Amino acid sequence: MCKEEGSERFLSSRVQLIRPSGIRKFFDLNAASGGDTIALGIGEPDFVTPEKVREACIEALRAGHTKYTSNAGNLELREEIAAYFQASFGLSYDPGQEIILTVGSSEAVDLALRTVINPGDEVLIPAPSYVAYEPITHLHGGKIIEVAISAEQQFKLTPEALQAAISPNAKVLMLNYPSNPTGSVMTEQDWQPIVELIIKHDLVVISDEVYAELTYGRKHVSIASLPGMRERTIVISGFSKAFAMTGWRVGYACGPRAFVAAMLKIHQYTAVCAPAIAQVAALESLRHGLAAKDEMMASYNERRKLFVAGLNAIGLKCHEPEGAFYAFPSIASTGMSSEQFALHLLKEAKVAVVPGHVFGMGGEGHVRCSYATSIVDLERALERMDKFMQAMQPV
Repeated sequence: MCKEEGSERFLSSRVQLIRPSGIRKFFDLNAASGGDTIALGIGEPDFVTPEKVREACIEALRAGHTKYTSNAGNLELREEIAAYFQASFGLSYDPGQEIILTVGSSEAVDLALRTVINPGDEVLIPAPSYVAYEPITHLHGGKIIEVAISAEQQFKLTPEALQAAISPNAKVLMLNYPSNPTGSVMTEQDWQPIVELIIKHDLVVISDEVYAELTYGRKHVSIASLPGMRERTIVISGFSKAFAMTGWRVGYACGPRAFVAAMLKIHQYTAVCAPAIAQVAALESLRHGLAAKDEMMASYNERRKLFVAGLNAIGLKCHEPEGAFYAFPSIASTGMSSEQFALHLLKEAKVAVVPGHVFGMGGEGHVRCSYATSIVDLERALERMDKFMQAMQPV
């Protein structure tokens, strides 16, 4: 036994059971595949953070603003977030006690789950879902219960599916709408029967709304805005997606004081505060970057229409995503698993996508494609995928 193998016995059993991220796996395969690969795998805007935002940070750096902020984050930014949430989503939060800034929305998800989970508590996760929810739940001793959602229902959470998944041990409902990976959106009408079940079974809700600004044809409705929900919901968001700030790592959580105070205790010991300069960027984005955000969203909408129509035209049936920047087409007609399809597409057509099985139950038979890239690359990707599909047809 080598030293490396011997050291494995010291690892946490929970950590050993976690699988590496399937998204990162295909990111690495893409990186190793050589030049001219069209990357549709990673959910990252191709836009650079707007110039005004970058200039504000340069000025802050020159002025020496490189110290810690308060643990909860710059109060001025929290006040701006509160005003933004009120204006955009009809939700009112006290910036002093009901908002916490985090190291990306990913830390906010971790803090929220740690705050409410006791060992053995069941966490209901509509699936397919973002890959991080299951391993984080596992790390904190929760039991994952996947709630089936399907393309036939446009990947919306239905009351029938939720009711079937609820047991006496159910405590938390983990939501992500607009959805990664499906692009699905829930309306107020969709939420109403879900809210009734949440209240009836006294569930806590963690609602990851990092794609809230990216909706097409309808406005995002936060479940926390419905009657009876604010007091039992932690809303999570951030600046990575809509504001093209993935590398800045600024997220936030809004919720009742008891939740936020508990999250802050963990945050104080693990992250201390979100990056100070990144908070400057976030503040500038809310104050002077909303027009740039809307321009980027309009571009995503144009790409969405082109790409989804193209997928359907080449025989990859795809429901119309109403939010985020992902298409989730079915590859069932190919007879391949999602893993096989993604690997062959990368090797033979030089197009990188993510196999649907990494997103949990209901993801198999699909692949996730990000259209947060240029029109030119999307058109090139469709041409390559078309040739790949045609080559699979019998002569």
